[in-house]
Amino acid sequence: MIYKKILLPIDGSKNSKRAAVHAINMADVSEGDVTILFVVEPFTPKYSILPIATLPSPDDDYFEEVRNEGIQIIKDFKKDLEENQCKDKCKNVHLKTLVKEGKAYIEILKTIDEEQFDLVVMGSSGRHSTLDRITLGSVTERVIRESRIPVLIIP
Repeated sequence: MIYKKILLPIDGSKNSKRAAVHAINMADVSEGDVTILFVVEPFTPKYSILPIATLPSPDDDYFEEVRNEGIQIIKDFKKDLEENQCKDKCKNVHLKTLVKEGKAYIEILKTIDEEQFDLVVMGSSGRHSTLDRITLGSVTERVIRESRIPVLIIP
């Protein structure tokens, strides 16, 4: 099967970079598009030691800073991909970037449906959890379970 529209969710981890190499190779063969997606997850504490009323509430400046950090991560990732990973292969590949806000797996699944992708290529785990070293990352696992299209997982 030839995949023309490939979604590459990233988090800046080494696994994301390895997944990018595979996405580029597949898109080069099919002269397809790769959309690099970074999801900014606003921080919301699950457990608080102090009463909620004593915690500072995130303001617009905080969210703007988090958004800008996400935009910089994806710009750096795309630049690195073009300069170091693509070599001669990006000639047939159209790279697009996308930054969204929310829960990562939810935004990935929404993007799959909205943009009608053929394939998702992603790392087996990200940079967020120590448990990711021994299990599939929670975002990856949710995408695998709920996606309606093929998901290629790169270790």
